[in-house]
Amino acid sequence: MFVSPKTQPLIGRSLRALLSLSYVAGLGSVLAFPVSAWAVDDAAKASSAGNKATQWAHWRGPQQNGQSLEKGLPDSFKADGENLLWRKEEFATRATPIVMNGRVYTVCRSEPETTREAEKTVCVNAETGELIWESIHNIYLSDAPAERVGWASLVGDTETDKVYMLGLGCLFQCLDGKTGKVLWEKSMLEEYGMLSTYGGRTNFPVVYENMVIISGVTTGWDQTAVPTHRVMALDKETGAPIWVMSTRPRPEDTTYSTPVFTVLNGQSAMVLGAADGAIYALQPHTGKVIWKYQASPRGVNVTPLIDNGIVYCGHGEQNESDRTILGAIFAFDGNTTGDIAEDKLLWKIPGKTISRSSPVKIGERVFFVDDGGAMMGVNAKTGVVEVEKKLGRIMFGSPVVSEGKIYIGENTGKIYSLKPTETGIDVLGQTRLNDGSEVFGSFAISNGRMYLPTNKALYCIGKKDHQVEADPLPKATAAAPVTDRTVAHIQVCPVEMLLSPGQNAKLQVRAYNAAGQYLRLVQDATITLEGGGTVSDDKVFTAPAESAGGAVMISASVGELKSVARARVIPGFPWKFDFEDKKVPIQWIGAAYRHQPIELPTGGNGLVKISTIPKGTRSQAFLGKPNVHDYTIQADVYAGDTKNKVPTTKLPDMGVVNQRYTLALEGSQRLQIRSWVSLQEDRFAKTIPFEWQANTWYTVKLRSENKDGGAFLQGKVWKTGEAEPEAWTIEGTDALPNTVGSPGLFGNSTDAEFYVDNVIVSAN
Repeated sequence: MFVSPKTQPLIGRSLRALLSLSYVAGLGSVLAFPVSAWAVDDAAKASSAGNKATQWAHWRGPQQNGQSLEKGLPDSFKADGENLLWRKEEFATRATPIVMNGRVYTVCRSEPETTREAEKTVCVNAETGELIWESIHNIYLSDAPAERVGWASLVGDTETDKVYMLGLGCLFQCLDGKTGKVLWEKSMLEEYGMLSTYGGRTNFPVVYENMVIISGVTTGWDQTAVPTHRVMALDKETGAPIWVMSTRPRPEDTTYSTPVFTVLNGQSAMVLGAADGAIYALQPHTGKVIWKYQASPRGVNVTPLIDNGIVYCGHGEQNESDRTILGAIFAFDGNTTGDIAEDKLLWKIPGKTISRSSPVKIGERVFFVDDGGAMMGVNAKTGVVEVEKKLGRIMFGSPVVSEGKIYIGENTGKIYSLKPTETGIDVLGQTRLNDGSEVFGSFAISNGRMYLPTNKALYCIGKKDHQVEADPLPKATAAAPVTDRTVAHIQVCPVEMLLSPGQNAKLQVRAYNAAGQYLRLVQDATITLEGGGTVSDDKVFTAPAESAGGAVMISASVGELKSVARARVIPGFPWKFDFEDKKVPIQWIGAAYRHQPIELPTGGNGLVKISTIPKGTRSQAFLGKPNVHDYTIQADVYAGDTKNKVPTTKLPDMGVVNQRYTLALEGSQRLQIRSWVSLQEDRFAKTIPFEWQANTWYTVKLRSENKDGGAFLQGKVWKTGEAEPEAWTIEGTDALPNTVGSPGLFGNSTDAEFYVDNVIVSAN
C-alpha cells in the first residue's frame, strides 16, 4: 500500500492530529487503559521473545548492543556494483534504518529544497528497495534545519508490527507498520514543551513491554516549567502517559543517548545517558532511579553498552571529576544502587572524546571510535588500550559486529569492514562512496542484507542469492520472579491529562514492589483532588464542568504512599487573559519559567519576557490544545520601560502563535508570518518592512483559516489604544498547511526584555 498526501490526505498532511489520544480526549471520549496488559512479568516477556535474530527493529539491533547474529556477510562492496543490491537516492537520511518483517523503515526529507519540504516516514521492501508507503508531516515552529531531518531513528515493535517516530520538530507518532496509518500522535512541543533546537538532536524512542519510552528537554507547566531532560513512558497502544522522570534541571544540551534494557541485580533496568551529564539506571515500570553516575556537567550522547551487568560508555565533554579534561571512556559495575562515585569505576581513560559513536564488544575487548575517527580496542577488564586504527577524520556512526568483524562508515564516506586481531585491526574491505555522501548513521543488518544510510542515498549491501544463516538470540536474562508482595510504590495513571471542562478520564492506581515489579491494581486507594472536579467509586475522574481554564492535581494515597497525576483543563474559546491576578496561567506550556508577572511600566499588571535565562531568551509558550483551528489570537506587547529607554538598535522580537504559525514583530523593523523557522521563505514565510519604536504599546493579531486546501493567514499590528485598522497588515497562504495547532506566544528577549498584556483568543 502506498500512502501519499494525494491518495490519503488525512494521513499524509492534514487532520491526523485528531487521532491522538490526548486530542480525542478533548472531544469527549474516556481515556482508558488495558488493565490486562499490565500484568506481564519479566519471565513472560523473556519467554515470548522467540528467535528474532534477523530482525533489526532497534537501531542497535535485536540485542541493543550493535551485534548481529547473522553469518556470511560480505567483507567488501563497491559503490559501482560489487555486492551492491540496490541504492535509493529518494531515501537518503542521517538516521540508522530499522528492519522488521521484511520491511525497512526510516525517516527522510520529503521534497527537499522545495517550498513543499516536510518530513516523512518511509517503508520500503527490504529485498527490492521499492516504496511500500510513506507518511508525510510538516515540521513547524522548529529552529532545526532541514539537513538534520532523521536525527532520531525509528523503533519497531515486533509483537504488534507498529513503528514509532519522534520527528525533528518533536511530533511523536505511532504508525501501523503494514499500512503507514497513523494510529495516534502527540505534538510533544505543544503538549509538553519539548525543545527542538538548531542542533536538531531528538531522542530515539524505545519499546519496553506495553510502553513506548521517549525523552527530551521539556519546558512544561507548574512544577515542570523549568527546562529539564525528562524521560516519559507512554502506553504504546494509546499514547497515554504512564510516568515521567526528571533529571537535573537546566541542562546545557539536548542529547540522543538511547535507553537500553537489561537486568541488574535481579531487577529490570533501563540505562541511558542524559542531558545533565549523568548515566542513569531506571526501573522501566516506574521511572524510579536505581543508580546514577555523574560523568560530565554536559550532555551524554553515547548509548551505553551493557555486558553481564558491566556498563561501558563514553562522552566528549568536560569531566565532572576534572573539568579541565575533555572526554573519557569508562566502565563500572551496574549491579549497584545510589550515586556511583569516581572511585567505584572499574576503569576510566580521560581525554578520549567519544561524544557520538556507541561502543561494541568482541571477546574481551570493547571497541570505541572517537570523534576524529580513531578506533581503539580496550581490554574490558583492565581499561588498557590494546589495539588502535585510524579510520578517518570525523565519526558519527557506531560500529556493528557480525562473526567478530566490524562494519562502520566514516562521516566523509569511507566504508570499512574490519577484523580485530591479537595485535591490531586488519582491514578486510574498504571503499569510498563516490557520490559525496556523508554518513551519520550506522549499518542495520537483516536477512543477509546490510543497510547503510547516507545523506545522498540509502544503500543495500549483500551477496546475491545469499542463504540466510543466523545463530538464535541468546535467552534473555530474566529478572527475579515476583516474591516480594509488599507495595513500595504506587502510580496513578494517566500521569498527565489534557481535558475539556466536564470531560471524563478513567484512572488506575497501580502497585509495585521495591524492585519496580508490577503487583496489582489498587482498588482501595484514597483519591483527593485539588482544583475541582470529581472522582467516582470506579475511579472515573470528571474535570470541573464550569472551568474557565486551569489545572487539577489528582492525588492517590495508600497508607504513607502517594502518587500525583496532573490534568490541564482547557475550555473552548473565547479566552481573555489580563494578568490582573499577578499570575502566569498554570495551564500554559513553556511560559512560567520564562515569563514573570510584573507591574507594567505604564500601569496595571502583565507579564515580562525575561532576559536573564541565557538559553531561554528565545522561546515559545503554548496556551491550549493542539487540535484547534480557525481562530484569532491577539496580544498587546511593549518593548522598553519608562526608566531605562531601550535603544532602537536593541529591540526584541515578539509576537503570537496561531495554528503552528508565528506572527513576529521583529527588532530588525520587520513583520513576518512563518512556520518552520530555519527554512522561512524556502518553505513558507511572508515578510514585510515594518517600522516600530520602543516604549510604545502595540497590538499584534493573527488570524488563521483553513480553506481551499491551504491555510490562509492574516496579521495586523497597530498602536494599542488607537482604532484597529480595517485592512490586514500582512497576509499569506500556505499551500502545505498546518491545519491545527495551539494558540501561543513567541518572544526573543536576548537584546531586550518586553511585556505582554491582554491576550485574547476567539473562534473566527
